[in-house]
Amino acid sequence: MRKTISLILLLCTTGLLAQDELLEILESEQADEKGYVSATFKGTRVINGHSIETRTNGVLEFIISHRFGTINSGYDEFYGLDFSTIRLGLEYGLTDNLNIGIGRSSFDKSVDFFAKYRFIRQSKSSPITATAFTSMVRKTIDELGLEGTDRNAYTAQLLIARKFSSNFSLQVAPTLIQRNLVATAQDDNLLMAIGIGARYKVTNRIAIVSEYYPQLSDKSDQFQNSFAVGVDIETGGHVFQLHFTNAVQMNERGFIGETTDDFWDGDIHYGFNITRVFDLRPNKS
Repeated sequence: MRKTISLILLLCTTGLLAQDELLEILESEQADEKGYVSATFKGTRVINGHSIETRTNGVLEFIISHRFGTINSGYDEFYGLDFSTIRLGLEYGLTDNLNIGIGRSSFDKSVDFFAKYRFIRQSKSSPITATAFTSMVRKTIDELGLEGTDRNAYTAQLLIARKFSSNFSLQVAPTLIQRNLVATAQDDNLLMAIGIGARYKVTNRIAIVSEYYPQLSDKSDQFQNSFAVGVDIETGGHVFQLHFTNAVQMNERGFIGETTDDFWDGDIHYGFNITRVFDLRPNKS
């Protein structure tokens, strides 16, 4: 807990110095997109899952994602704050439309790699934005007894979104996850799901976001569909994502296919995403 608080304080102090830099990056991304619809979502994540957004060529993004325990765990667990799971991620824009990334999660000591490519952009000639996403996650914790490729899972998604107005955006995400080893015989190795994400801008700086990933494949009773709702707060070029979710894992295999808590029974985790952006473009004036 002390480490988490120290990390947040460090980000806040460095963030004050970096606000102008990040605001400049965000403005330049929109300036490059004249003729295209911009800011369908404010970040590269809706909440747990990816959005259609990509970072500009030469921009490196550092994302800290944090999930606490369940709120209904009571006072003995300080309503979930005594438990924490964290993911540290780096994402880089190879081009304006092609991003790659890597992340490390404390849950199961997982490592994930991904690539996403935006190949259609909403404009006068196109009603949608579409981004292809693929990832691999590997559980490295020894206690699970997994060997070789049994530790791996692979995800393919098609992210399709439309900004219907200046206030409202909607995304759907048909998803396939290949798990080399599943928990029970009731679970399919090939998991099919469809993600639904929405954003509604309340003010110029505050938006309500929500995300739901119902599974379409057979699953055992221990697993639940992932649901999340939260608030995006934009301050000086930064976007802080604060939310409530039943998912504690932060990679696609985990939050889509291995969520065990039931949001509607009160198994709700408080969480947040914090982003720090570094402009590595060599020709920056």
